[in-house]
Amino acid sequence: MARSILITGCSSGIGLDAARTLRARGWRVFATCRAEADAARLRDAGLESWRLDCADPASVREGAERALEATGGTLDALFNNGAHAVPGAVEDLPREALREIFEVNLFGWHDLTRRVIPAMRAQGHGRIVNCSSVLGLVAAPWKGAYVATKYALEGLTDSLRLEMRDTPIHVVLIEPGPIGTRIRVNSIPHFERWIDWERSARADQYRTSLLRRLYEERGPDRFEKTPAAVTARLVEALEAERPRARYRVTTPTHAAALIRRLLPDRLLDRVLAGS
Repeated sequence: MARSILITGCSSGIGLDAARTLRARGWRVFATCRAEADAARLRDAGLESWRLDCADPASVREGAERALEATGGTLDALFNNGAHAVPGAVEDLPREALREIFEVNLFGWHDLTRRVIPAMRAQGHGRIVNCSSVLGLVAAPWKGAYVATKYALEGLTDSLRLEMRDTPIHVVLIEPGPIGTRIRVNSIPHFERWIDWERSARADQYRTSLLRRLYEERGPDRFEKTPAAVTARLVEALEAERPRARYRVTTPTHAAALIRRLLPDRLLDRVLAGS
């Protein structure tokens, strides 16, 4: 029987590329999306897809149950991927904005993971792969909400990996850096909903910095890779006999891991503040 995997955030970017590639490699892929319209589009393209919104506990429960039902109570792998950003200065982030992004980027992933672990334990194998970020290793200005979720994800995943050592379940982090996706464009509605930048003490900085980066199309970063680069690491994490704990994808991610270890905080702050 084909190996099966449940993937979140498949409407575009990393999730969509992973779903297409794994299906081509013979996996049975459940490619879920936050919006039903996107799931319908994927079904029209031949993928097994349905709505799974990590901010909605009922949707998470139903999405996990549907995957387990489709496979007769088994599931070989889970790839937690769907996430969004809320750009803005930390001092301008309302409590509700942090609550919402944590629901999507962390709490929903945790809920989904807990729902598939019993099936993996019973079948005697399983892979849980969480898509982190270079921003799970180092911070960056204007990205505090996203950074917070990825720092939390790194810690939660590390603890889960340690706890799963006495089970046949492997827990893996993938740490991309700049990847050519729609995350910048998709973050604009969240910025406009939550950040009252014109009333901010940093309004001038918004005008000269964040607004330009957010709304202007600047072309790819010089270190940017395509989603296929992440999928390549995902394939390793899923198909290696003994997967590594972490798979770093881009040059900035490798560099961030190095400077995090080597530089004192004050020097690290100077480097990151200028990035």
